[in-house]
Amino acid sequence: MLALLLPTQLLVAQKNDLKKFPKGFEPETVGKLIAYRFVTAKHALHAGKWIGYPETFFWNGTLRYATLAKDKNLLDLMEKRFQPLYSTEAALLPPKNHVDLNMFGSLPLNLYGITNNKQYFDLGIPYADTQWQVPDSAKPQEQYWAKLGYSWQTRLWIDDMYMITIVQTNAYKVTKDPQYIDRAAKEMVLYLDTLQRPNGLFYHAPDVPFYWGRGNGWMAAGMAELLRHLPKDHPHRARILEGYRKMMKSLKEFQTPGGMWNQLIDEKDSWAETSGSAMFAYAIITGVKQHWLDAKEYAPVARKAWLAMVPYVDEKGAVSEVCVGTNKKNDKQYYYDRPRSKGDYHGQAPYLWCVGALLEK
Repeated sequence: MLALLLPTQLLVAQKNDLKKFPKGFEPETVGKLIAYRFVTAKHALHAGKWIGYPETFFWNGTLRYATLAKDKNLLDLMEKRFQPLYSTEAALLPPKNHVDLNMFGSLPLNLYGITNNKQYFDLGIPYADTQWQVPDSAKPQEQYWAKLGYSWQTRLWIDDMYMITIVQTNAYKVTKDPQYIDRAAKEMVLYLDTLQRPNGLFYHAPDVPFYWGRGNGWMAAGMAELLRHLPKDHPHRARILEGYRKMMKSLKEFQTPGGMWNQLIDEKDSWAETSGSAMFAYAIITGVKQHWLDAKEYAPVARKAWLAMVPYVDEKGAVSEVCVGTNKKNDKQYYYDRPRSKGDYHGQAPYLWCVGALLEK
């Protein structure tokens, strides 16, 4: 059909197209390159002890790509890689005592959804449940949040809105038990009400008034993931969709002329950062595909981002210009000066989320 269009019409069609890309930019090509890199990659451990969230999400992204691409070989390789966690690598399973560790449950629950193997369900569900089960050792602040109906792991860092959302949403997907999606939605509204600023972006935390790229990316991707599964008649859906659209509008305005987003989103002299850019692209692609966003307005934003992102992937599937793991700090220069890494799982994972979103019908 595109061949029948006039040159000007063709240019507009290409600008809005999220299906056809130039050679080397196809999501199938990029996805395979990044996903197969994970097959033999080393573990990325948290505190040097347990499977960390960057690896967990790289794993989830790889599984999603393999499922959408119908790559049974890759699915088999990923399941084979997981099996040692029941035996020789069992010590690498994270404890269930922190927001950055409980998120691991999303992985076995994801595997259960693919394989229907109950051993994955039995491993994953306790990670979702213990996010709301207050331990005897809980601190007063943790007990306070629990009494209000929130997770005792609440800390009001924007990162949490992917960590909590992903495990609770995956638990809902495999059980259809509304308690899980209700938890995620209530928690999301708390973070929206507390951290979203009038411009639609988010401070890293209440005491850290900076618009850090990947931090905002966790929020964007978390809202997109939650909205994908939140029932249409859920009482919190309208509030979350409002916050999501408000953020997407701001991201459209802050996208750089080159198509990326900066380490500090609102600072033009900050550097283009890949992991946050990929998270924003994922959230926008998903919004266009799910019809939460106007395609004419936002598909060009997503396409421009994807075309800008792909050149950061080398021939071995490693993504460059990734901000390393970053704690909150009330110091703007701290964010400017964060080291940049190549092949860091913080960047590999969201690139695969974009691939999955582009491949979905």
